[in-house]
Amino acid sequence: MDAKSNDPSVPEDEDLLHASRFRVVRRYRRLPSGTVVAREIVEHPGAVTILPLVDDSHVCLIRNYRVAVGRALLELPAGTLEHGEDPTLCAERELVEETGYRAGRIERACEFFMSPGILNERMHLFVARDLVLGETELEEGEEIERAVVAWDEAMRLVRTGEVQDAKSLVGLLWHDGLLKGRSP
Repeated sequence: MDAKSNDPSVPEDEDLLHASRFRVVRRYRRLPSGTVVAREIVEHPGAVTILPLVDDSHVCLIRNYRVAVGRALLELPAGTLEHGEDPTLCAERELVEETGYRAGRIERACEFFMSPGILNERMHLFVARDLVLGETELEEGEEIERAVVAWDEAMRLVRTGEVQDAKSLVGLLWHDGLLKGRSP
């Protein structure tokens, strides 16, 4: 429960930064002890990530240059939701933009928070099947290459730490658990 909502002695949120895809806010909250604490958080509109299954034994990953870490990461395709956008439509769009694949079927798998200690971003995982390859539609400034790998190779990349992106780890390990008969 958020104690702030009914307590006029708790300060209002403070906007610290507005960026094109997120904002940073200082949020105040009264703890059960009565102490008021401040936390800086990133508010994000949410995002999608897609597990593109090329066939029964291959998955499409991408090599995506990430400025924040100064190198390309091996990832599942993903993208930020536009305000009010349906996550399924966003997943379909991002799949085409980043991989060139169009999905005959796209199914919602699960949702999770990326880093709830500082960020409210909710990630929606989708599984894309019955893929048809076309041209990518990269946005200006994106440095992305398609990388189709065998499923066993994808799991090796996870085990060896070559896949370090959290959303990709969640998506790959979630699906691998299903393949091995474990419930998500």
